[in-house]
Amino acid sequence: MIDKKESIIKQLTQKPWESAQVKVDNLHEGKTFNLHVGKLGLRYIMVVSTIMFCLFIVTYSDRMVYDDWVRMPEPFLLWINTLILFISSFVFIRIQLAAKKNQFEKTRRDLILIGILALAFLIGQLLVWQNLVEAGYYVSGSPANGYFYLFTALHGIHLLGGLIYWAMTIKKVWNINNIVIRKAKHTTELCAIYWHFLLAVWVVLFGLMLFS
Repeated sequence: MIDKKESIIKQLTQKPWESAQVKVDNLHEGKTFNLHVGKLGLRYIMVVSTIMFCLFIVTYSDRMVYDDWVRMPEPFLLWINTLILFISSFVFIRIQLAAKKNQFEKTRRDLILIGILALAFLIGQLLVWQNLVEAGYYVSGSPANGYFYLFTALHGIHLLGGLIYWAMTIKKVWNINNIVIRKAKHTTELCAIYWHFLLAVWVVLFGLMLFS
C-alpha cells in the first residue's frame, strides 16, 4: 500500500517539460506532448485576435439596430482587395507544398509575390479610405462609418504584423542550408497559417458590413 502511494506521489511530482523527463516519457507508448514555441505563440495571437474581433462584431450587431445607423457603401475596390487576399491564400498553399518538396527556389519567388500582394492590399485599403473621405463618409459621420474604419484599420495592423513575420520567413528561406531547412519549413507553415487566418477574419468582417 505504501509503495503504491509513493508511486502516485512520484507521478504527480514529475516535470514533463524537463529534458531528462522527456527522455523517460518517450520510452512509454504515449510520448510527451510537444508543441513548438512558435506554433504556441501563433495560436495565442490567433485566439486573442479572434476574441477581440468577436467582441467588436457583437457590439456592431447591437449598435446597428438603432435609428441613427446609416449603412456605408461598398466601393468596388473592396472586392478587389478581397480577391487579393484569396489569391494570397492560394499562393501560400503553393508555398507550403513547395517547401515540403524542398523546392525553395519556387518558395522564394512565391514569398516575394506574397509581399507584393500584401502591399497592394494595404495600398488598396488606403485608397478606399481616401475615396470614402472625399465622398463625405468621415469617421465621425455615423456609427457605421466608425466601425468600418475601425475594422479595416485593425485588419490592416494585423497584416502589417504578418509582414514582419513574412520578412523573417524570407530571411530563413533565402539563406537556406541543410542545418536550417527544417526551421525554414516550419516558419513557412506558420506564416501560411497566419495568412489563412487573416483571410478568414476579412471574409467575416466584409460579409458583416456587406449584409448588415
